[in-house]
Amino acid sequence: MNIREAQAKDSFALSALLTELGYRNTEQFIEARLAQLSSHPDEVLLVAEHGYQVLGFLSLHFIPQLALAGDFARISYFCIAEGERSKGSGQQLLNHAEQLARARGCDRMEVHCHASRVKANQFYAREGYVESPRYHIKGLG
Repeated sequence: MNIREAQAKDSFALSALLTELGYRNTEQFIEARLAQLSSHPDEVLLVAEHGYQVLGFLSLHFIPQLALAGDFARISYFCIAEGERSKGSGQQLLNHAEQLARARGCDRMEVHCHASRVKANQFYAREGYVESPRYHIKGLG
């Protein structure tokens, strides 16, 4: 398995994986979002592939902190294709992201995962992530 930064050619595969997560109709804007994220200095969009087949992706943001010495990294989207789950590619992709975060001066990682994603939450627990009790959201629409 190879892990690399996402490229424009990955748009279709990323859109299909986002559909697996429940985000439909992303093909209308995925190329523009991919270009935007790829050019952002505090974002990396990783793709795991085997040969020419995209197995999954992970979107990682690096966030500086004012009151703490270390920064933190946030996983905003992470998906391994349905038929590839529980084969180790997700763990490899997560480990790669954690290494990048350490290299960027981050001393912790966070991921928000809805309670309805039971298997994903079990995966994060196995990987050493602990639940944080509060998360507040306000829509700005």
